[in-house]
Parts: sequence; C-alpha cells; structure tokens
Amino acid sequence: MRVTILGKSPAWQDAGGACSSYLVEDGEQRMLLDCGNGAFAKLRERRDYRSVGAVVVSHLHADHFLDLVPFAYALKYSTRRGADDDLPELHAPVRAAAVFRQVTSAWGDDTLIESAFALREYALDQELALGGLRVRFAAVPHYRGGANAVEVEAADGARFTFSADCAPNEVLPVFARDTHLLLLEATLPEPEPEEPRGHLTPAEAGALATRAGARRLVLTHVSDELDAEWVRDEAARTFAGPLEVAREGAEYEL
Repeated sequence: MRVTILGKSPAWQDAGGACSSYLVEDGEQRMLLDCGNGAFAKLRERRDYRSVGAVVVSHLHADHFLDLVPFAYALKYSTRRGADDDLPELHAPVRAAAVFRQVTSAWGDDTLIESAFALREYALDQELALGGLRVRFAAVPHYRGGANAVEVEAADGARFTFSADCAPNEVLPVFARDTHLLLLEATLPEPEPEEPRGHLTPAEAGALATRAGARRLVLTHVSDELDAEWVRDEAARTFAGPLEVAREGAEYEL
C-alpha cells in the first residue's frame, strides 16, 4: 500500500498548497481520502482522475470535501469521459447528501456531486471493502459536530490510520493501536483556551501517537506559517519513534 500526500494544509491553504487529501493505492485499487480545497489539481498532477475508484470523506467540513465540486464537474463534462464509464464511489458521513446539495446549489445544480459519484452515506459501525482495502471509522471529538478517524488496511495487513481533525481524546489511541503509519493532525501552536476543543498541538499529537504505539508518525493539517522544524521538535518531546511533518508529494510505502 502506498500513501501520497496531496494536501496537508489546515482550513486555510498553504501558498501553492492544498487542504486535506491523501491518495491511497494498493494494486489496482486507487482511493482518495478527503478532497479539500486545491486537492483536485494536485491529484491531476500525479494521476488520471478517472482512475480513482473511490473517495472517502472523513467529515463534513469544507476543507475536507470542497474539491469534490471541480472533481464532479470534470467527471460530468470532460470530453475525456466515456459514456460507459462507471461512477466512482463516494463514501461520506450521514447527512452528506444534504450538505453537498446546500453547497453545490450555489452553482445552480444542487445534485452536482450526487450525479457524478455513486454517493453512499456510511455509519460509524460500518466497514467498507474497496477492492483489497478494508476501511473502518471511529468518532473523534472536533468542536460540536465531531469528525471520523479513518483506518485503511491492505490485504497483507499493512495499516494506515488518519486522525481527521480532533481534540485530545481517548478513542484514537485504541483505534490506531500499533498502526504502521499514523497521519495525525497537529494544527495548533498552543491549545485552544476554551471548550469545546477541536485540534491538537504537535506535543499533544506526539502523546497520542505514543499511547497508540504507532510505528511511524506523520504530522499533518499544519500551516506553512508554522516552522516545520519547531513542529517536529515539539512532537519529538512526546513521541520517540520515526517522525516527520507532512509535505505535499511525500509518499509512504507500507
């Protein structure tokens, strides 16, 4: 299984960057995990977007799904689309259809995303089988609405776990136990002063990774306005294993 960072920005994009999006490939299966602002162009730089068989959305905040809009337009109107092309699967949380319709109505077509993808709303206790990949979910705290951590497991047992956006919590260390690659958000230079919280500092992320026993930690959802070396050093205070800060285009083989 290969994981490629397409976008690692928080809700505001890095200069020339993209928000949350990660390409997961295993054999013939090609899956996109999140599709935030700017991600579709990053995908096109590396792969034919028509080769993506499935998209999984971690939660319904725009910086994790907004580029489904240009993706949908390309699938519907590109001259490269064949009449017999299958619709790629789109797996998103409950209420996704209503949220997508609200967003795309600004373009005049509230069913844009639903007409370009085979949309399926997943439940938290549901496991997805996407080719040889097994995908499961766990609810994590993220302000009032929450988010869903996502685990992708290949047929050979390689495991990749994505925290989505989350505050410090007790769920993730259990959900991500002994994962081979933990992609963990580290948005904040210091904790939010008020509850409910929604994000982690690098040191908090490192502590969660230690409790999970992660084999390797990559910090994501980090702005280029933060010094990457400082971010790494902060996480290294609480996590002793292999550690790096996500950069666009980085690839990880599991």
